[in-house]
Amino acid sequence: MDLEKLKRDFSYCSCGREHTFGLRAVEVGSGITLNTGAILKKNGFGQRLLLVADRNTLAAAEGIVPSLGAAGFVVRPQVYDDLRVADMKEVENIQKLLSGMGGVISVGTGSLHDVARLAAARCNKPLCLYATAPSMDGFASYNAPITDGCFKITYPAKTPEVIIADTKVLAAAPAELKSAGFGDMVGKYVGLIDWKVSHIVSGEYYCDKVAAYVREAVDGMMAMAGSVTSPDERAAAAVFEGLIKTGVAMSMVKNSRPASGTEHILSHFWECKKLAEGKRSDFHGKKVGVATLIILRKYEKFASFEDVDIVPEEIDWEEVRRGYGVLYPEVEKLNNPPVSHEIDPFVIKERWQEIRAAVKEQPSPRTVERAMLRAGCATKCSEIGVDAELERLGIRLHPHMRHRISLMRLSYMFREKK
Repeated sequence: MDLEKLKRDFSYCSCGREHTFGLRAVEVGSGITLNTGAILKKNGFGQRLLLVADRNTLAAAEGIVPSLGAAGFVVRPQVYDDLRVADMKEVENIQKLLSGMGGVISVGTGSLHDVARLAAARCNKPLCLYATAPSMDGFASYNAPITDGCFKITYPAKTPEVIIADTKVLAAAPAELKSAGFGDMVGKYVGLIDWKVSHIVSGEYYCDKVAAYVREAVDGMMAMAGSVTSPDERAAAAVFEGLIKTGVAMSMVKNSRPASGTEHILSHFWECKKLAEGKRSDFHGKKVGVATLIILRKYEKFASFEDVDIVPEEIDWEEVRRGYGVLYPEVEKLNNPPVSHEIDPFVIKERWQEIRAAVKEQPSPRTVERAMLRAGCATKCSEIGVDAELERLGIRLHPHMRHRISLMRLSYMFREKK
């Protein structure tokens, strides 16, 4: 991936903002694990290094610790049994362990990386991600979704300075994790709709060029649907590059808008409700894929309306309180005042045709579902451990979980609920 070319391509953007990102190097290659130490040394990481991993990711990255030692690094390992939830307590633990360290390497993606990313940002330490599976798209993102008291909040964190991916390791990753990465990627179609819609009704910042960059990355992934779970190294490298692109896009605008919409909020709702009951949720990308199909079907229906009658949102707070249960106090804070108070109902009605067009620009739910099936993705709630009642609650109440405009939140202002 030519980062210098990317910087040149996005310099002097017509949106008027400077697009920068902290990623300095992306190293992808066959057998590159043995070069990890040399890569970090070349990129200025300090001699004392904290290594964050779990048993599975460390086993997948065979040879990484000797490589670091051979390059002169003194490694302090923090190896979990299986870290599936990025919890604030672990962020604070990593922060303590980073004292006196010259940097941190996260061996593994998802929760491991999110915890390391926020801790590294808070301690101002350089971060390297060594990817063991193409399971999600947040490799180069500035944001980290962290659970605190069963409630998931996205915090500003940092992008890694260095990303390393051994195509031998990526190709050998479990098919379920590769499919999860695909599910995370197709969610960008919803994210792009919500970002554009928010721009239309509220004037929120929007960049056509960044949106087009994300769309190109997701379309490229869709074209490779049948190869996603393949053990072929070239396919693994291509999938990985697509996942990096959407993370870079988030970095360039310093928020998650280009790659995360209401489908992510729905996924987080399901996860938090399960955590509150002491239950573990399924893989992030797997849930996001299912949520994407649900939301795309809703949006397709909304876009079929020739016109809409809009009224100010009336929130049934008792319904919200019952639905969120122990999570309600955090939801109450996020909705004080509700984001709908920032929206003029007349603007929605006046610009409804633009909103419809924003939906129709993206692929249909049937097109996305067919690609997901080819990629081995889950497509139904029953496949991710979400029962009918949790599905219903999530669809109805999830927009309250974020102070963010989405088409789904606007639908609360339609005179007749569809």
